[in-house]
Amino acid sequence: MSSEQLIQKANAYLQRLCVEIPTRRLGSAGNRAATDFVAQVVALFGFQVECPAFACMDWIQEGAHLAVNGESFELFVSPYSLGCSVCAPLVVVSTADELEMADATNQVLLLRGNLAKEQLMPKNFVFYNPDEHKRIIHLLETKSPRAIIAATTRNPETSGAVYPFPLIEDGDFDIPSVYLTEEEGDRLARHVGAPVSLDIRATRIPATGCNVIARKGVTKRRVVLTAHVDAKDGTPGALDDAAGVATLLLLAELLREYRGQLGIEIAILNGEDHYSAAGEMNYLQSARWDEIQLCINLDDLGFHQGSTAFSLYECPDALARTIRNTLTRHPGIVEGEQWHQGDHMVFVQNKVPALAITSEKIIELMSTIGHTAKDVPALVDCNKLASTARALKELLVDLDNLQSAI
Repeated sequence: MSSEQLIQKANAYLQRLCVEIPTRRLGSAGNRAATDFVAQVVALFGFQVECPAFACMDWIQEGAHLAVNGESFELFVSPYSLGCSVCAPLVVVSTADELEMADATNQVLLLRGNLAKEQLMPKNFVFYNPDEHKRIIHLLETKSPRAIIAATTRNPETSGAVYPFPLIEDGDFDIPSVYLTEEEGDRLARHVGAPVSLDIRATRIPATGCNVIARKGVTKRRVVLTAHVDAKDGTPGALDDAAGVATLLLLAELLREYRGQLGIEIAILNGEDHYSAAGEMNYLQSARWDEIQLCINLDDLGFHQGSTAFSLYECPDALARTIRNTLTRHPGIVEGEQWHQGDHMVFVQNKVPALAITSEKIIELMSTIGHTAKDVPALVDCNKLASTARALKELLVDLDNLQSAI
């Protein structure tokens, strides 16, 4: 297949995933359309395809209203919050120690300052959850306020540098919550002790999703290639991670005639950008880690500026040498800095060597474009997706031929 044909197909895949499908939020109809599309495409190229299903939570909201002493405030509903209609006195805290001392039961609780400086990890997120976050969540649930208002600070490390950002994004956390700017929080804090009226119009919707697992060759000794098909609500998710999915679809076609001894598994995971990481958790339940020789994860790939970058994690010397020798033969692919926020770390935590492929400017992308409406197909250079697919095919053939490397 010519490079031009690969580029045209990559463009078509992005158009389908990012434009024709309106949202890939886990649990939504669009997400199901995306997994159906991916499964249908990859099956065309001789892969055995399974779509293991799992329960997840979808969510809709119609805004919120906050009023106190005749004043109203601009605010936003925390993703996956329950709805409510409450009127209760306002309590204000800025630190975990203040929260521990506060009498907030059946009150409306305003969190600001140090307590609202970074998004709290979901309470049941198993891959990373700092003790300080767990302490705050525990205190909030113990104090049992009727609702939480978070005045979040400007934080350039937040995906997309969104401001304000939701302090809580967790469908397992059952205290209704909203968020607003520091400035609005300062204005609200002046009403400490006054009765606050808060209405949140939001509904959780039990739903289902699935991963798409496509295999070719033996499974006892295999390489797993991953990308995630879901996207945050409100973003087309072109770089994050339709580009990775599109690249693996290109690779699947390039592997149509593959007959090697090394098994190939393309795992399109579903839930990397969801509080529950439901797709990753589903994969964990059935993974046979000792059979996986290498994980190759694609995320935020193909940005039109800079090079394509790869990084290695816990790779034995022979494997690392083979990867470097193969990938660096391709112009525009360079070794970059490690980053630890992707699905490859699920494999590393289970003692599987990993290779991550992304854009050289991954940190910049995560802080300015990720999880926002700015993440559109126009930012993706499909020539880079085609080149990466060809490089990955070559790497898989090299690994198959040089079995001693892994």
